[in-house]
Amino acid sequence: MPKMQVYLPDDLHAAVKEHGLPASDMLQKAVREEIRRLELIKAGEEYLEKLRAEVGPSTPESKAWAEEIIRQVVRHSEQTAS
Repeated sequence: MPKMQVYLPDDLHAAVKEHGLPASDMLQKAVREEIRRLELIKAGEEYLEKLRAEVGPSTPESKAWAEEIIRQVVRHSEQTAS
């Protein structure tokens, strides 16, 4: 397994040591999660581009319709939460 040198600010290094945390494992997990997050963002952007090419740009009417649906969903979720 290749090694990589990582620098932490003093306060973060002290907290890792104080809590006895496995820094290497934590870093690996954090890097994997960030890579996955970036891949999902990229996939979402690619999907939106394909969708825009298929259906065309949104119109003021379609935006108003979507905003109304969102308002209804929020209103419903607030009512069921109380």
